[in-house]
Order: sequence, then structure tokens, then C-alpha cells
Amino acid sequence: MNRRTLCLGAAAAALTLPLAGCVTVHGERADIPSVTSAEAARALAHFASVNNDATRVYDPALITRIEGGPLGAIDEAGVRAKHASHPDGNPAFSALAFSDAHFVIPQQRGWPKFFVADTATNRSGDARWLLVFRRFAAGQPWKADFLAVAAKNEVPAFATDKDGHAVALPVAGTDLLVQPAQLSATYASYLQKGPAATRVFASGEATSALRATRAAHTRSSVSVTQYADQAAGGGEFTPVALRTKDGGALVFFASHHQSRATYRAGYRLTVDADTRALMTGTPQTSVTLSHTGQEAVTVPAGADGSGLGGGKVVFVSRLVGLVSAKGE
Repeated sequence: MNRRTLCLGAAAAALTLPLAGCVTVHGERADIPSVTSAEAARALAHFASVNNDATRVYDPALITRIEGGPLGAIDEAGVRAKHASHPDGNPAFSALAFSDAHFVIPQQRGWPKFFVADTATNRSGDARWLLVFRRFAAGQPWKADFLAVAAKNEVPAFATDKDGHAVALPVAGTDLLVQPAQLSATYASYLQKGPAATRVFASGEATSALRATRAAHTRSSVSVTQYADQAAGGGEFTPVALRTKDGGALVFFASHHQSRATYRAGYRLTVDADTRALMTGTPQTSVTLSHTGQEAVTVPAGADGSGLGGGKVVFVSRLVGLVSAKGE
């Protein structure tokens, strides 16, 4: 899915009164739920309200208030491109609405903290949206860093601890087939070299089919296209992992992708309006497109990382958006 209709209320202020005998719980030290259900619901409502404002007038600055990571990079660029074509706003605006929202809330010690909103929308038919909200310090706003869109039966069941909270996993040192911190680099290597580089990915649209599509478009009668893939990580692009009931995990991660199409002499290049809005340079003989991807995958347990035990990394969702372009 290369394009999607962008989604996203007023932040609630908490009044703290000094009470005799009260105890301050420090989120950087105590193992506590990342958020309350009520706070999570307010964060989701705030997301919807501000995103609707942003997409109504095509204001990329509003997107940056409520989104970060790969989701923010994709949506900020998309709204910026639409604003260039429609400076007076979205002529076909339709407000996003959430319903039947459930919140997957882990207990966590330290920062950052995150939770996942699993919700139906008035977009994407019966598919569920999984929005990963994260913040890096107390007092910072919750921002949505990742979005996955998946059929309800493809959303895995999450494991819970003795208190009924979800179980967050670290990005390294787990018992998973691939460490969350290595998924982006492993995926980039697979796209560049295929199964010869790694055997951990199951066949599907985001893996074998994507490589086949690229191979089919590498050469045409008018152009040659080269592809490059790079890992993404760190800061707001750091992966997020939750233990699933089957002993594996659902992991959200990001990736970077480039394609450079070089055209034969004399060929007249045409570029669509959204791409041109994000483009630097003048497209005369080549166009380089830079995309950001946000992926959600199920990763089985299998600490040897060989991929020979039968378990594979399976893509639940992959959303890709153009973030910049260059013409030469």
C-alpha cells in the first residue's frame, strides 16, 4: 500500500494536588503500566482530532505534533505534497473516525514508554489499525510512531503478565528468531540479495513478490532502474516489540528504500504532482525516489537465528510512502 488516506483532541490536563501521605511513582525507575486506559483513549481521540485538522487544510506542521517515526515521516511528506497542489485545503475531506478501540498496554520501567491502539476505523473496510503511541519522557505528548493495517484475524493474540498487562520486549537479547533491532537491516539485506542473504522471511507480498516485481521493472524499453535499501533505527525509528501468546512477538520496525530510474536519451519525462512537490532538481535523464517503510511482522522464537527450524518472520502489514525525490 503506497498511499493511504491520512487519519489522526484536545490534550487533557492533569491536576495534581498535594495529599498527605501520597507517594510519587517515578516512571524512570518503577515497573508500571505505560499509560492508563483512559489516558490512552484520550491520546487516540487527540490523534484523530488533530489529524482531521491537518488533512482538512493540508497542514504538515500539525502532523508533526501528533506523529513521529516512520508514520510521521510518511504523513508529513504526503500532506506537504498535497498542500502544494491544493493550497486552499482538501476539496474531498472526509473526517477519520475510530470505533471499537482496544488498548494494548505493557508494564515498563524507564523511558521511552509505548502502548498500542487496536481500533476499527471508517477507512480500510473491516481491517484493524494498530497505532503505536510512544513518548520519551514524562510530560511529553504521546505521538504515533507506527501504523499497521491488518485483517482482524491477522492480528496476533498478545501475551499478558500476572497483572493482565501486555509484555514489552527489548530490542536485543531476546529469544526471538531475529532480534527486533536487527530486523530492519536483515530485511534490507534480503531485498538486496534475496534468500541467499537470509532464510528467515516467509514468502509473500513484502518479500518474494516484491523482489519479483522489482526484477520485472529493472529494465524497460525506455529506462533502467536500480534499487537500494537501508536499515532504519534509533530514536523515533527504534523498533517496538510485544510478546504474543504463541511465544513469539509482534514487532514494528522501519526501513528506507530508494529507486533510481535512468531514461534513454530523448525520452520525455513526466512526473506526477505529488512527486514533483517533493522533488529537488530538474528531471532530465533520471529520477531518484526515496521512500520510508513501516512494517509489522510476527517473529517466532528461535534464538539461533538460522531460520532452519521451520519458523519464519511473517509480514502482517507494510505501508510505504514517498518522502523525497530528486531529478537530474
